[in-house]
Amino acid sequence: MTVHTRIRQFNTKKTYPEQSLDNDLCQTVVARGTMVFVRGQIGQNLDTSESVAVGDAAGQTEQAMANIKMLLAEAGAELEHICKITVYITDPRYREPVYRTIGKWLKGVYPVSTGLVISALARPEWVVEVDAIAVIPDAN
Repeated sequence: MTVHTRIRQFNTKKTYPEQSLDNDLCQTVVARGTMVFVRGQIGQNLDTSESVAVGDAAGQTEQAMANIKMLLAEAGAELEHICKITVYITDPRYREPVYRTIGKWLKGVYPVSTGLVISALARPEWVVEVDAIAVIPDAN
């Protein structure tokens, strides 16, 4: 269920047919409500600060998305409220496993997305970071 207006929705299966991706995205989101900014999440357990899935981009993305879901819930928001994500990877070869994982978590959400390949993250064992902006809709 989309809770905000999502303009020019598309799926990456058609946009990037040469890659094994299945992400529901859009070009623009129009949202009204309470904004929630989620700090970049990585492959780290928020309760123990332990790095998880070292050497596994998809595993680190699973942890990052689980963290985002948990943090949104703590703020009174849901994954469906996400309007914008930014994905940072340290190697372009991680793109497909990272985006496949994100695609599972955000199926039917259609956020705006920006992806960047960067030289490094804060710790050498981290290879992916995802941040999110969500908007809790105003009550009608």
